[in-house]
Amino acid sequence: MLEGPSVAAGLLAGVLVGAPSPRAAAALTVATAAGAAFGIADDLGEDTADRRKGLRGHLGALAHGKVTTGGLKVLGIGVGALVAAALATPGRTPGGSRRSTVGWLVDVGSSGALIASSANLVNLLDLRPGRALKAVGLVAAPLAVASGAGAGAAAAVLGATGAAIDQDLAEADMLGDGGANAIGATLGTALVLSAPRPVRLGVLAAVLGLTIASEKVSFTKVIERTPVLRELDAWGRRPADVRA
Repeated sequence: MLEGPSVAAGLLAGVLVGAPSPRAAAALTVATAAGAAFGIADDLGEDTADRRKGLRGHLGALAHGKVTTGGLKVLGIGVGALVAAALATPGRTPGGSRRSTVGWLVDVGSSGALIASSANLVNLLDLRPGRALKAVGLVAAPLAVASGAGAGAAAAVLGATGAAIDQDLAEADMLGDGGANAIGATLGTALVLSAPRPVRLGVLAAVLGLTIASEKVSFTKVIERTPVLRELDAWGRRPADVRA
């Protein structure tokens, strides 16, 4: 489980070096740190006897007055995502005109939802060795070579992915909630910094759609039934019993 904190530490170092401005650095630091801290807390404190799983289970527990580590993670990452979105969203348009308060709040709310839901989706994918890291690598690569303000953060995601994937595929290490939530939050913030509003909203819709679908459909079963996804998912994996 040390892969998660190590990935989070690498991401924090990378975003501080690669951020194009102090505001971007602050946004990336808040999002990544919140994902890591509350994810690690869930890793260490999760009640394995509690059968509540997924967003619906943890939010249901909160509605009944029970605070699970998963519920605390939902709240903590959500607040961190909103703070990061506020830091990443300037009060003026690129043309220099001042944004309306309503427009700014809409952008902050949608961007915060994108950051938080990205953190959650990467965690949902972290069910097989290398799966989550391959997914974030595919999304981060085009962002890293583009000219947007999130390019440096996307490059940090690629660097962390490259450093972690060998041992992850070998089933020696795993991201856990701490690593998966941190890398997802960083990638979500990179998208917020780089992408225009229509793209952000489109990605948010896709991520929320996948999150809702995950409550009813097993990603693993879908992947196993789809030849291309199955081959990509298995690529590079070296199970411990095979290596022995």
